[in-house]
Amino acid sequence: MNEVREDRRRYPERPIVGVGAVIVRDGQVVIVRRRYEPLAGHWSLPGGTLELGETLEAGVVREMREETGLEVDVGPVIEVFDRIMLDEGKRVRYHFVLVDYLCRPVGGELRAGSDVDQAIFVEPAGLAAYDLTAKAQAVIDRGLELGAHGVWDVRGE
Repeated sequence: MNEVREDRRRYPERPIVGVGAVIVRDGQVVIVRRRYEPLAGHWSLPGGTLELGETLEAGVVREMREETGLEVDVGPVIEVFDRIMLDEGKRVRYHFVLVDYLCRPVGGELRAGSDVDQAIFVEPAGLAAYDLTAKAQAVIDRGLELGAHGVWDVRGE
C-alpha cells in the first residue's frame, strides 16, 4: 500500500497548486484512501496537482477520472486553502495551495485508480469511521451545504 516512489513535491521551492472535489451522488460523498505521501494510507477527498497549462476545472476533471474512474460535472469552488506540512527540523516538506470544488458524477464507474488504493461512496453520517482530517470533513460539510442551497440537489431527493 505505501510503496516508495520519487516524490518531486517534497521540499518544494514554491507552493504547488492542487485541486480536489467533493463528488456527491444521491446524498453520498466519494472518499479515497491515499496510496502515497502525503497522507498515505489515510482517507481523504480525491484530488491531485495541477499540470502546467491546465485550467483548474480541467485539472479537476482529469484528477477525478484518474483517481475515481468518474467523469464529473464541475460546480462551484467550495474552498481555497493551504496545506503546509513540516518535517522534524521544521523545514517545509510539502506546501500545497488546494482548490476544492463541488462536483457530481455524469459518467464512468467508481473504482480506485492512479494514486489511491480504494474509492467509495459514503453517507455523510458515516464519515467519522474513516478518520478524515478535520479540514477534509469541513470541506465536505461546506460542499453539502452549498449543494443543498441551490447549486444541485445533492441530497438525492
